[in-house]
Amino acid sequence: MNGLYALKPWYADRLSGLRRALAARQVSPDTLTAAGVGCAAGAAAALAWLPAPLAALPVAVLLAARLAFANLDGALARDTGRTTRRGALLNELGDRTGDLLVIAGFLPLAPLWLVAAAAFASTLPSWISLAGAAAGAPRRNGGPVGKTERCLLAVVAAASGWAVPVLAVVAAGSAVTAVLRAVWVWRVLGRPGADVATGKAAATEKAEVTGEVVAAVAMATAEATETAEATATTEIPVAEPPAPAPATTPVTRRRPTPSPTLNSPPPRPDRGLPLDPGEVSGSITHTRPQSPADRGTQLRGTR
Repeated sequence: MNGLYALKPWYADRLSGLRRALAARQVSPDTLTAAGVGCAAGAAAALAWLPAPLAALPVAVLLAARLAFANLDGALARDTGRTTRRGALLNELGDRTGDLLVIAGFLPLAPLWLVAAAAFASTLPSWISLAGAAAGAPRRNGGPVGKTERCLLAVVAAASGWAVPVLAVVAAGSAVTAVLRAVWVWRVLGRPGADVATGKAAATEKAEVTGEVVAAVAMATAEATETAEATATTEIPVAEPPAPAPATTPVTRRRPTPSPTLNSPPPRPDRGLPLDPGEVSGSITHTRPQSPADRGTQLRGTR
């Protein structure tokens, strides 16, 4: 049932050198996806505008390049670690757009209804494969008339001019391929353990997130362990308590009491009274004149 899709590993090996060169130049996988769409548009233009014998070479070259870019974008993303969910969506949209562009090249060569039927039928196998993958089944590719076979039939139409027969084969063969894929997906989902396979994508994401969390916890634990070991092996100096200060007896200072002088009068209890002129004030002695009687008395006392 794989058809020409079985040659994909061989074709990928032939492109390994080109893939390494693109990786060395850091080419984006999205750029390759866009280049594949451009090649499909160029092949459709050559098929529509060039006569039958002359259109074969450019259509063959451009469709071969389209298949090469369709193979390289996903492989380059895996090799360089740039696989993203947006990239996967862009890859699918690019493939479907390329399919429709190639069929659109038959518009000047066949009835409109036949072109529309072939365009609708050519996308059915891919939609069924995507629906099966979303339900948990493996992605199914290939078939009697898959993408590679449709490109080959377009080259045949460009070389022979048999646009109507080729479109009929594309429409019928794509419908048969879609039915065969649908039957295969139905059987896979009906097997025991299909419920487990249904949550494969969610489980994968959860496992990745859990792995990151476990790695972060392990790193934090290791750092904490190293810090604890370093703290345990480090001698921390213990500060000695300060020696108590010697007890001192407070010294009470008393104001010196002035010694009385010979000529100092005794203290007066009442300071409110006026001083006698004969009293002592400070260091100056005030005396009053002595009478002759007083002098006689002192002379008698000294004898």
